[in-house]
Amino acid sequence: MGDWIVKIIESVYNFLWGDLIVLPLPGGGTLPLSLLVIILIPAGLYFTVRTRFLPVRLFPDMVKAVTGKKTKEKGSLSVMQSLIVSTATRVGMGNLVGVVAAISAGGAGAVFWMWVTALIGSSTAFVEATLAQLYKEKDPLYGGFRGGPAYYIHRYFERKSGKKKNHVWLAVLFAVSGLICWCGISQVISNSVASSFENAFHIPPIYTTIVLVIGAAIIVLRKNATVKVLDIMVPIMAVCYFVITIFIIVKNIGSMPAVFGRIFSEAFGLRQVVAGSFGTIVMNGVKRGLFSNEAGSGSAPCAAAAAECDMPVKSGLAQALGVFIDTIVICSCTAMIMLLVPENLVAGKEGMDLLQAAMKFHLGDFGVIFIAATLFMFSFSTFLGILFYARSNVAYLFGDKWCFQTAYKVLALVMLFIGGIAAYTFVWDLGDVGIGLMTIFNIIALYPLAGEALSELKSYEESKKS
Repeated sequence: MGDWIVKIIESVYNFLWGDLIVLPLPGGGTLPLSLLVIILIPAGLYFTVRTRFLPVRLFPDMVKAVTGKKTKEKGSLSVMQSLIVSTATRVGMGNLVGVVAAISAGGAGAVFWMWVTALIGSSTAFVEATLAQLYKEKDPLYGGFRGGPAYYIHRYFERKSGKKKNHVWLAVLFAVSGLICWCGISQVISNSVASSFENAFHIPPIYTTIVLVIGAAIIVLRKNATVKVLDIMVPIMAVCYFVITIFIIVKNIGSMPAVFGRIFSEAFGLRQVVAGSFGTIVMNGVKRGLFSNEAGSGSAPCAAAAAECDMPVKSGLAQALGVFIDTIVICSCTAMIMLLVPENLVAGKEGMDLLQAAMKFHLGDFGVIFIAATLFMFSFSTFLGILFYARSNVAYLFGDKWCFQTAYKVLALVMLFIGGIAAYTFVWDLGDVGIGLMTIFNIIALYPLAGEALSELKSYEESKKS
């Protein structure tokens, strides 16, 4: 029976993330397209055009949106706090190991396509977060507000049918997919942290895992401790990583023109087209961008809905900025750390070993310790963030009962413990299957509902003029 489950998960994973269509390119190369790329890139382009290139046109407004003050509702988040929660989950292992893998497989040119994907994804993030604000509801358990795709999908189908419903099938599928995804991610988090601490400090994985699980339990099993911890942790970890990267860039400033030259020449290079690797470069950058910034997956709207702001658009603008912070800033930091190392020093290495070798080149033994600590903070904050997201989905499926909220938290902590002591590949696939299914169910709803977010954007821009 167990083998059947594993085979089903792997089959669904390959259907979602495998090469569904392979397009031939000049020079004998190919451009492999997965189902998720086929869904997300056209959606991103469509919303970018419909918002009239919002990420470029309204970038100052995106920054301004996060400075709005929280109002009176007890338990609600400010726009800045909701951005911190979503950044906690966006900025994770993908910004470290994932970027390394993308560059290893697709070369420096993958970085450019990662940037392009982020610009496109910002508009999708804006639309889904604005809708989450429009359809949020009061949260009787935690105080403040809750919402997300399950809620706007539910209300859309209710309105269409003209009948009040307890549950809607598409919203249920989204909520279940989210809970599956976040359980899978819990395992990946602890496994990566335990492995990096073993490499950096020679600490057996069991000890790291126990400390990680106890620390997480103390925070997530308390009523509203998660946001308070993330408020402190996320800005510190992001700023530290950014400052260290700036130091490395300044130290190697003479090499920067060559690095950017390599990124752009390999992104469009004739040599890559002739060699048949152009499609690999594009897809590695695109997939890394989609994995990392999560735009369109429907996870960040669970944080966006919790914000209290005077106009729904402001939460949408903040989440569009979140995509920028994740990919253009944090992922680019990892890319620069990687690309400023002589290639012969990292040849044959991959994943965390490759990143630790790069940091050792730049900062000696301190670099290895720093990257292990960074991975811990990125991963730990991701775990806290996904459990904040899970609140909305658990409440949608099971109602407002503490027993169900606590049961899911305990399940996630168990998965965190298991992942630290053993790596089960199919459970990692489970996380990717979950996020893939969430994306499909969310995008189905975004197209018919997008007009409401665009209408809010129009009202916002008119109020600015007046």
